[in-house]
Amino acid sequence: MLQIGRAASWALDFRFLSRKQPSIQRRTVALSKSSASHTSNMTIPTPPIGEKVDHIMEMFGDVRNDQYYWLRDDSRSNPKVLSHLQQENVYTNAVMADTRQLQEELYNELRGRIQEADMTVPLRKGTYFYYEKTLEGKQYKQHCRQLIVGGEGPGSVNEVMKTGPDEPVEEVVFDENVEAEKHEYYHIGAFKVSPNHKMIAYAEDTKGDEIYTVYVIDAQNGELIGSPLMGIADSLEWADSETLVYITMDDIHRPFKVWRHHLGSDQSDDTCLYHEKDEEFYLELHQSESKEYHFVVSGSKTTQFVLYLNLSDPRKELKYVTQRVEGVDTVVSHRGNHFFIKRRSEEIFNSELLVCPIDDLTATTMLLPHRPSIKLQELQAFKDYLVVYERENGLVKVTIYHLPPAGEPIKSLSSGQTIQFIDPIYSVSPVESQFNSHILRYEYGSLHTPPSIYDYDMNIGKSVLKKVEPICIEPDFRATRLSLIDRGFVYAIAHIRGGGEMGRKWYEDGKLLKKKNTFTDFIACAEYLLKNQFGSKEKICIDGRSAGGLLIGAVLNMRPDLFKAAVAGVPFVDVVTTMLDSSIPLTTAEWEEWGDPREEKFYFYMKSYSPVDNVQSQNYPNILVTAGLNDPRVLYSEPAKYVAKLREKKTDNNLLLFKCDFGAGHSSKSGRFDILEEDAFRIAFVLKSLDLISCRA
Repeated sequence: MLQIGRAASWALDFRFLSRKQPSIQRRTVALSKSSASHTSNMTIPTPPIGEKVDHIMEMFGDVRNDQYYWLRDDSRSNPKVLSHLQQENVYTNAVMADTRQLQEELYNELRGRIQEADMTVPLRKGTYFYYEKTLEGKQYKQHCRQLIVGGEGPGSVNEVMKTGPDEPVEEVVFDENVEAEKHEYYHIGAFKVSPNHKMIAYAEDTKGDEIYTVYVIDAQNGELIGSPLMGIADSLEWADSETLVYITMDDIHRPFKVWRHHLGSDQSDDTCLYHEKDEEFYLELHQSESKEYHFVVSGSKTTQFVLYLNLSDPRKELKYVTQRVEGVDTVVSHRGNHFFIKRRSEEIFNSELLVCPIDDLTATTMLLPHRPSIKLQELQAFKDYLVVYERENGLVKVTIYHLPPAGEPIKSLSSGQTIQFIDPIYSVSPVESQFNSHILRYEYGSLHTPPSIYDYDMNIGKSVLKKVEPICIEPDFRATRLSLIDRGFVYAIAHIRGGGEMGRKWYEDGKLLKKKNTFTDFIACAEYLLKNQFGSKEKICIDGRSAGGLLIGAVLNMRPDLFKAAVAGVPFVDVVTTMLDSSIPLTTAEWEEWGDPREEKFYFYMKSYSPVDNVQSQNYPNILVTAGLNDPRVLYSEPAKYVAKLREKKTDNNLLLFKCDFGAGHSSKSGRFDILEEDAFRIAFVLKSLDLISCRA
């Protein structure tokens, strides 16, 4: 399935943070006195109160009055709206003023866990090693390469890129820090090296709105080649060293057209290769591992089909690998004269694996049948091997199958070799590898093991550790969690229905008219923690982003008594109003995930859990809500309205803070140190909510 939009974050962790019970009680009593003394001398500002302006909406005889609808301004320029958001930021900063020293301490802790001067594991591409570097004190990456002394080849798991005066000089082909100095926000999406290694094409976003500009530069001297391509999605590939293929978006931010561009020509002269007219379908562009084909994927939440472009002659038109069949989802890989097809439908919900000759796509052979308890997750093709990632009982298994020589029929898979991992619970995922090599590169980690990069020799079945990452992203080990654990917190992850950890059915049992299972599962997890004395209602804090922010809003309406504090990051909280408005980016594609509220059954079901529509006159815990002004996935106005309505309705004196970043989008700030400042702010909010501002274990 395409992972675009709000539902993509549904698979993210939803975090429970709770203080350990026995020893922490004494510490909490002592600290609460200090904290109370510290805050008693503060002048608490008055929170902003949003103006109430009637905005009547009627559907199926049901009338809703959205009195904070005026906060939506798609131009992001209305002075009244911007003033309200600025007042919220001023209020938040004033309330959090007593945590500034703590925030600085947390920031220094978090930054101290980063190896600031670092580099990725070099990857062989042709006659070069390519890698990325970060420098001491710099926020962004350098993209580098070094000529391989022995020239092109498969390499070895024991290979190390040598440096020194007698080795080839390092080439910095692009330094993000130089360009980032010109912008408040800076993000590089696609970064592609031309097949002849003479040029770089990269996609640049300087607002956080996920609308990219593509530049082509000379890899040797950095000089710009031709004019930039404007208004591009983050999908870009070289067809040959003179031709690019890219995707553009429509007015609702939907990737909908595939284009071919010849270097030196004007963008207005580019050729449209495919136009997806169905507003529920989004396009993606991928290059096969063999570098011989481009795959154009058109998909909704339940249906996906694939077209291909043969790169031996990129001037040709796209052809279909798989046809559009309602409810059937396909993913394609290539090797030799065969396509491998992962296929899923309502009946084969965990997917099956087929293979077919390229010259006879109907002559499919079953390689791995559907298994109700094992989810076929991902494929990775090599010249001599096929690597299959499967998920069983929540854990990913990696199996390597040796393939017959290219050109010979593939009638079955040989008995595979499975990589063995040491931790009982772990995460493993593929990393870019060389197609013509026998080396599989993967990332492995667990809750107590930072992500580690391994090279696996598929000829002899041997893994070699190449690098332990100094810091990483979720859902595995994350260094920012240590600042909580060091202060006596228990950290728990809730894998609830609506996620994909337990197979396709687990996901489907948390969507459409079963969406509430996600919320009740989360509540059940909290109750389990309480029952087993991992925390108490006075100490449990929760955190979720995007669709996870919807979950936070829903459970706070349903069971506010369970939690002490909640952090809702860029939360999708105005479900009914957003899903009724097809002009909002991503809405049409999400109807198959949440339901289409233009149908009565979905309208009333959505309304029954939509956080904005269910805020009540009751006590709520301490709440921090964040937003990005340029967010194209969850409009800033959703969390703004949610906070305004909470201020109107809630009956407690607990904290309610709203922080809107004027220079960011859905993924918050772009600089790695700026992100740590945001992490420090969120942790400080949790500690303040627990009267633990001065706490340091």
